[in-house]
Amino acid sequence: MININNISYRYPGQKKPVLSNFSLSLNEGCIYGLLGKNGTGKSTLLHLIAGLLRPQEGSVCSSTSEAAGDNNIATYKRLPEVLSDMFIVSEDFELPAISLDEYVQLLLPFYPRFNREMLNSCLEAFELPTQMNLGQLSMGQKKKAYMSVALAANTRLLLMDEPTNGLDIPSKSQFRKVVAQCMADDRLIIVSTHQVHDVEQLLDHILILSEEGMQLNASVADITDKYVFEVRPSGQLDDTIIYAEPSLQGNIVMARREQGEAETVVNLEMLFNAVTKGLVK
Repeated sequence: MININNISYRYPGQKKPVLSNFSLSLNEGCIYGLLGKNGTGKSTLLHLIAGLLRPQEGSVCSSTSEAAGDNNIATYKRLPEVLSDMFIVSEDFELPAISLDEYVQLLLPFYPRFNREMLNSCLEAFELPTQMNLGQLSMGQKKKAYMSVALAANTRLLLMDEPTNGLDIPSKSQFRKVVAQCMADDRLIIVSTHQVHDVEQLLDHILILSEEGMQLNASVADITDKYVFEVRPSGQLDDTIIYAEPSLQGNIVMARREQGEAETVVNLEMLFNAVTKGLVK
């Protein structure tokens, strides 16, 4: 579990804090989608959770590691027992020009739960060889190799910042497959992204940040219980509709779900627009 209690963080030279009096609890067994406009603090929040930044006020604590037990440990302390159970995939990253085997050997002392079978399974799903030189890969191949290593590190906390940027269309489908197959009850995954259609079928829980703080903190189950997302002809617009956008097929709508109405898949783009316009709270 990650407990974020009343944190505030402001970058040097800036008058306005990125996050102010911000609190949030995150639980194992969930894949969270972290959404928000540019500048709302998504990457900052991930860096605070990872202990790469220290809040000026409040605390960010982790109890995801076995060493932590029932106790929360402040992530900014960067204790080995916490770091060994945490992996962050940044939007910008570098891989050394060495073989994958050499890279894995460098990581093994830091990640005691590293799972080579999981690594090979991820590489196979991404259609990558198990033997390769990381320095000879294209940018998209490097991203797939890095995400395979991140998943195979088998940490209980995995943070991903824009993981599908740079991936082609088949690779985005492969990404959803490998993340789903590597998920476990004791694992907590946070995916921060603007590419909402790449992940909307993967997520258990939606977090939407604004400059004022958290605008939405809801499970996908709660969202689908309350709302439907579908295409309706222009003549079928009624007062159940919360938000609508025109399309060639008719109007794409987010509407209140009525009794007996079937569940639909969440359209994250529609949900995001409705929330940021203040139509859903």
